[in-house]
Amino acid sequence: MQPVAYQDREFLDSDEARPIRILAEYLEPLQRFQAQNVQDTVVFFGSARVTSKEYAEAELATLSRRLVGDAPEVEQHLALGRKAVEWSRYYEEARELARLLTEWSLGLGSPNHRFVVTSGGGPGIMEAANRGASEAGGKTVGLNIRLPFEQGPNPYITDGLHFEFHYFFMRKFWFAYLAKALVIFPGGFGTLDEMFEILTLMQTEKLAKQIQIVLYGAEYWDPIMNLGPMLEWGAISKPDLLLLQRADTPQEAFEVLKSHLIEYHVTPATVQETKAPAITKTRD
Repeated sequence: MQPVAYQDREFLDSDEARPIRILAEYLEPLQRFQAQNVQDTVVFFGSARVTSKEYAEAELATLSRRLVGDAPEVEQHLALGRKAVEWSRYYEEARELARLLTEWSLGLGSPNHRFVVTSGGGPGIMEAANRGASEAGGKTVGLNIRLPFEQGPNPYITDGLHFEFHYFFMRKFWFAYLAKALVIFPGGFGTLDEMFEILTLMQTEKLAKQIQIVLYGAEYWDPIMNLGPMLEWGAISKPDLLLLQRADTPQEAFEVLKSHLIEYHVTPATVQETKAPAITKTRD
């Protein structure tokens, strides 16, 4: 028997049904966020390649036992292992910042879940953020993207708040839609892409809300994010430089986030709100 159209798998996978699939990636997350009373989020971006300090140190110890001699390739492998240990500090600091933020948000007394730590759902900084929030006893969101070569979701995402997206732009939509702040840890092309997407929306006033962006880790970001030449050439204006605030420790980043969230997003009305969370709107 021919299935009805909305149960026809072949049709739903077709080019003609693409608008339906796109709409599903809006409506299905919306339903779940409302069901779990998630009012807004703080998004953590950063590299998927960063590991925990414990894991990095264990891998370096294994390399040191296996690799002997003074051949250039041996030293190259060991140097990468040592760099991984050095880089692991960002995993631990993302974990700690997520813990601090979640413990604070749980104390706000809101019936809805405020400033829920959200990541791309994968390994590295994403795992660290979800892990820290989970260890603090809060909900935590993972917005994963289906890729043939990518690792799966990390185990610290709250049940019911693990989302799988096919379309990058719908995933980016959900990163931005509920976010009240972003923390940008060291990362690669994907991290830069996500950060500049939000910066562009802020610069062009396409977001009908105040968002704080914290650039975490001067040692990593200062050589990369030198925006001075853009200002000198007139590609950006001086106020645009203020869209980014920098931090180098979890406590410093937490104070920046807390100050922003209290000033712009924590009011008696939001703390005492009892109805289902309203989705923050972007400008048309």
